[in-house]
Amino acid sequence: MKKANLTPHIECSPEDFAKTVLLPGDPLRAKMIAETYLTDAELVNHIRGANGYTGYYHGKRVSVMGSGMGMPSIGLYSYELYHFFNVSSIIRVGSAGAIAPDLKLYDIILAQGACTDSNYFKSYHIPGKFAPIADFRLLRQAAEECEKNNISFQVGNILSSDVFYREGGIAETLQWRKMGVLGVEMESAALYMNAARAGKKALTICTVSDLLESGEAASAEERQNAFNDMVKIALAIAE
Repeated sequence: MKKANLTPHIECSPEDFAKTVLLPGDPLRAKMIAETYLTDAELVNHIRGANGYTGYYHGKRVSVMGSGMGMPSIGLYSYELYHFFNVSSIIRVGSAGAIAPDLKLYDIILAQGACTDSNYFKSYHIPGKFAPIADFRLLRQAAEECEKNNISFQVGNILSSDVFYREGGIAETLQWRKMGVLGVEMESAALYMNAARAGKKALTICTVSDLLESGEAASAEERQNAFNDMVKIALAIAE
């Protein structure tokens, strides 16, 4: 039977997604999460390789899908999930480069807010600049999970940047340290803005994969092991 085609990017019916969707950037990580943590996981979307799966975690129905890299990509997928597929909560699980000097490799960042150098907010035609923030209940639950499991974490602002290879280099990104920004990634501000506009919930949980100032970085294998803690936190707080 042909699947529903409500959008050009997701080909399934609204009921194929759970109320909570985990969004890693890498579609292969979505596959890994589904195969490792979910029971009875089914592939519900595979358009453009953005594989989406729905299954069960300890009896709780949860979905996971790759979002791609950058704000345009996660902005597109989160918009469609919120508006066309009845998703109420999206939890981004990804990596971040540490800006704060006291962060260590594999620490968890819970993004209370997302600063940005993007003009994404202009699409809303508001008379000013919007401050993108996480859903407080998801944030609080994630912090409690970290504390319960003795996972090193910090809560605060991150930077969602449109630029990976910045002309001014790492020194320019580290200027955000003046404002207490913890780390840098490329997606959360758009996710938080879409959630606010849709009246839905969002949270970003990031694992520190590299330290910008020292250049120290985790290997691919080390990243995978650390990534597991972040996924377990997200799954535990999924609604």
